[in-house]
Amino acid sequence: MITIRPMTPFDFDRFWPTFNAVAQGQQTYAYDPAMGREAAEHTWLQLPLHTLVAEDEQGQLLGSYYLKANAAGPGNHVCNCGYMVTEAARGRGVARLMCEHSQQLARDSGFLAMQFNSVVASNEVAVALWHKLGFETVGRLPRAYRHAQLGLVDCLVMYKWLADEPAAPTQLIGRKNIESVVSRPRRKG
Repeated sequence: MITIRPMTPFDFDRFWPTFNAVAQGQQTYAYDPAMGREAAEHTWLQLPLHTLVAEDEQGQLLGSYYLKANAAGPGNHVCNCGYMVTEAARGRGVARLMCEHSQQLARDSGFLAMQFNSVVASNEVAVALWHKLGFETVGRLPRAYRHAQLGLVDCLVMYKWLADEPAAPTQLIGRKNIESVVSRPRRKG
């Protein structure tokens, strides 16, 4: 059985080798490969609203995720998450479990949607999993990631509405009728 709980500074010590390997690998995250442990702890554990770890029955660390607002002010109803799974735990459903857990935590924290800003398109396993979990690809950033083996690859913006009620459809205003929405009435005469 896998348990997910809040991360502590001690947990980050155990997680650091995974974080460092992912940053050094330059295949999935846009973290500076030269980032030190203290800066990584600040980024992963201290800045987000929530940071959690996934462990097995023996207390073996399997992965971690963070959850934070994607933007401030009028955009703070959308959250952002990042997930890392240890090398030994890959293929065991840990990322799926953490993503499902994060969606409930996001709802419980008052977020209405979740957005992944930069999913490296060559990370096909993650892209397929996010699609299976209901995320839509809403944008593509051409050659936005410098992959260590593949060179410049695209990144995807992925989004999922989390609230019970569906997102209100956005009505686009064409140029022809924008004046009727934003202009003052003309004077007669």
